[in-house]
Amino acid sequence: MRRIGRRDIVATILIALLAGAVFTSPPLQALQGLSLDILTALRGKIIGDRRDPATSPVVVVAIDGETYDTPPFKGSPTQTWTREIGRVLGSIAEGGAKVIGFDVIFPSSIEQSEISFGDAPLGTRMKGFDRDYLIALRQISDTGKLVLGEILSNDHPERPYRAQQLAVKNNIRALNVHTDPDDVIRRMPLSFSVDGKPVPTMAVELAARALGAKPEIGPSGAMELSSYAIPSAVPNTLTLNFRGLGRDVPTYSFADLRACAEKGDRDFFRRAFDGKVVLLGTILNFEDRKLTSMRLSGGYDGSPAPRCALPARAGTAQQARSDIAGVFVHAAAVRNLIEQDAVTEPGFAARTALTIALAAIIACVACMLAPVGAVTAWLAVIAIYAAFAVGAFAHALALPLVEPALASLAALAMMIGYRFVLADRDERFLRKSFAYYLAPEVIDNMMASGKMPALGGEMRNVTMFFSDLSGFSSIAETITPVELVTLMNEYLSAMTDIIESHGGYVDKYIGDSIVAMFGAPADDPAHARNAVRAALKCHEKLAELNAYNPAFAGHGLSHRIGLNSGEAVVGNIGSRRRFNYTVMSDTVNVASRLEGANKYYGTAIMASETTMAQTGDTFAWRELDAIRVQGRGEAIRVFEPLAEKDAESDRQAKLAAAYAEGLACWRARDFAKAADVFRQMAEADPASALFARRANALAANPPPPDWTPVNVLEGK
Repeated sequence: MRRIGRRDIVATILIALLAGAVFTSPPLQALQGLSLDILTALRGKIIGDRRDPATSPVVVVAIDGETYDTPPFKGSPTQTWTREIGRVLGSIAEGGAKVIGFDVIFPSSIEQSEISFGDAPLGTRMKGFDRDYLIALRQISDTGKLVLGEILSNDHPERPYRAQQLAVKNNIRALNVHTDPDDVIRRMPLSFSVDGKPVPTMAVELAARALGAKPEIGPSGAMELSSYAIPSAVPNTLTLNFRGLGRDVPTYSFADLRACAEKGDRDFFRRAFDGKVVLLGTILNFEDRKLTSMRLSGGYDGSPAPRCALPARAGTAQQARSDIAGVFVHAAAVRNLIEQDAVTEPGFAARTALTIALAAIIACVACMLAPVGAVTAWLAVIAIYAAFAVGAFAHALALPLVEPALASLAALAMMIGYRFVLADRDERFLRKSFAYYLAPEVIDNMMASGKMPALGGEMRNVTMFFSDLSGFSSIAETITPVELVTLMNEYLSAMTDIIESHGGYVDKYIGDSIVAMFGAPADDPAHARNAVRAALKCHEKLAELNAYNPAFAGHGLSHRIGLNSGEAVVGNIGSRRRFNYTVMSDTVNVASRLEGANKYYGTAIMASETTMAQTGDTFAWRELDAIRVQGRGEAIRVFEPLAEKDAESDRQAKLAAAYAEGLACWRARDFAKAADVFRQMAEADPASALFARRANALAANPPPPDWTPVNVLEGK
């Protein structure tokens, strides 16, 4: 984590202000609506809504597909349905409905038809057809329980035909909705100016009659209804709260209610509509469909209500749709007003402040962390903030979601750009300058502390890795210098990549030799396991290079690797003017000797007992011998790693078991039997061939009683 200076603080503030201001500016106001859509979807997915539709204060009577397919409506013009509509309206009113609102408009009457019918227009022959319907409208309207709908427009207004207007004494309210620039309905108007006076919209009028109150303008300038100050982020609108995604509104098929009225089942109408606000509207697949803030979550055309007379139609299971029937937009508004849970949206200043604050947090994080860490932090912060916003939305508070997310992402990108261009320029120069000479971890410490590296070291438990190519001198004599350099670069690059990918640090190259350590500079509790795993991978990689790399063709390179674990001094070692990050100790010397000891046993990898012990049961091993290396008096038990545990081949397992048996006989001074056991494997295993020769020699000339089964290596 880098330190933050004064310049960084200024940059963080400026970046946060710029990002917040851009993403809350008027040209990007559509993001506010998108936040509502996403919050609605997340709330529906994460929290859901289990409200019983039976408790809804609003119900819908649907002129639906079933109605169009059921006699007497099937095949007849909708203008001829008025008598049946009147009968059903009367039954609903008698059932105790508080108020009935029309989301359908009949702009003309069959009595006005100019279609020729015999020697006179059809309308002339149908005079009086709507009389019963108009009487029903008058009777229900006189009780204050009926409101017809209209569409206000300067160009194409749509109103009920004149006789209906007179019948209801102008109890007519606007059905217009508030559509955002992206053609999505998220808010509903509260009133319209008619003849210079504010007139409530359909939803407000229905809610007011249901509550027995009148809408008023409160001291704050917001409309109030029954002491409820309606929140309005956009003036004179209500932000819709689709809490139940439409499934919380009972929906009755008009065809079933018509049959129920004909049957005279007054009890059903009382159970269904007593104390309810009733909306009459169409629910069809291709008519009056509205995109709302449920467009991402999917909305429902109500919840099927109990039936009265007709059986439920088969195959009518509901599915979520991106659009809903328009009548449910009005139903949601009425319910929000009655239950006082319309969505509250913070004002412009609050949204901007919240957006800038989140952008500032991410900019600060991006200033301290590397890009990958900063992106991870951004994802975590946005996830936490989104969870908080969904929780707030469950209580009808719509915090901005998209604006802070995008502003903080922009702040993240700008801060990374700022660091790349300005702040980290000096650091990159130092890293580039020292990258080929110091361990990455040492450079990190130097950058974090602001100090240049100095002489000094510390004791660490590490695993040393020594490797050397076999017979390299003779190969070097047979190829050109250019070919030699190409070969060595390919080999050293491949081995270094494996070592570093397992957490190792390459200390130095000595010709064709590699000296590396595991467990420093970075702490690594599993350094022994990683070193052994790297050695096995290096051995596999060399076989692959010999087989497929053109630079290795015909050379058949082989290498020896020695591994030893123990305490060592690691740090900056050298003169006061020039030093390297390196390692020193007897642990290093032993690893070097074990690398050379491979040539006596014909093995590729040899590890000390301390390394084997620190790997636990991660690998399959075979014990090779107990040896005494040059310059060291104490004997060392040495082992060969075969493969990962349970991944060794059958051949390796059999070889290890037979070798262990032979070694046990050897140490028990049963040289003849040891020779027989080792001889069986001698042809395929150089180490067994070595012990077979030793055992034969000692079987012919037994050693003295003080003999110890330790092989003394005279060379390196």
